[in-house]
Amino acid sequence: MSEVEPSMKLDLERIIFIGRTFEEYMDMFSLSTDDLKEKKILDCPAGACSFTANGNHVGLNITACDIAYYHRGIDLKNKGHQDIEHAMTHMKLANNNYVWDYFKDIEALRSQRLRALNDCSADMIINKERYIPVTLPTLPFQSGEFDVILSAHFLFMYGDRLDYNFHLATLNELIRVTRNEIRIFPLVTLEGKRYEYLDQLKEIVKEKGYSVEEKVVSYEFQKNANSMMIIKKF
Repeated sequence: MSEVEPSMKLDLERIIFIGRTFEEYMDMFSLSTDDLKEKKILDCPAGACSFTANGNHVGLNITACDIAYYHRGIDLKNKGHQDIEHAMTHMKLANNNYVWDYFKDIEALRSQRLRALNDCSADMIINKERYIPVTLPTLPFQSGEFDVILSAHFLFMYGDRLDYNFHLATLNELIRVTRNEIRIFPLVTLEGKRYEYLDQLKEIVKEKGYSVEEKVVSYEFQKNANSMMIIKKF
């Protein structure tokens, strides 16, 4: 696979390297390990999530990709620790924007974010080939290479920074490289509002002949962020 030009890569200071745990992924996407056995899975973009590390540890076949992976693992780990502490400070100021059921308090949240970062960082050192640097909306994978693609906390959340054309191009690329299914979580912006072009994107996907479903999940941390979109090609 070919790398993008250096000018297209984000400076490390512009990357927020925070991730979710394997258990969070299973809850936010309403999955079990049995659902994913014998399937080739892509986490895109994966950031500092431990889904790839822990999933492969229990016998799943998961690849992670993210623009952050152009940087060294040790630099990302250090950045991740800084970002977690910054995020925890923000949480204290915006406490009412979150539902404190999944995590009982900020210390519990910090503990899980650190666990995800440490598990991811350790796996990146041992199994570097699982962590592929990419620059969306382009992916360096073959058409239909993956059975399942999971995409968390990226598309739709940054609707104020990433325009409609970027969302459409990225969605088309995810559709290209999956053989069967895509799950995207959540369906709201950072402000907790439904992404304004979501229905328009859904109609485009349906016109291509694929099924689209919105499904409420049990996981809710950010208020109103408790639904995912499932796209199936067959």
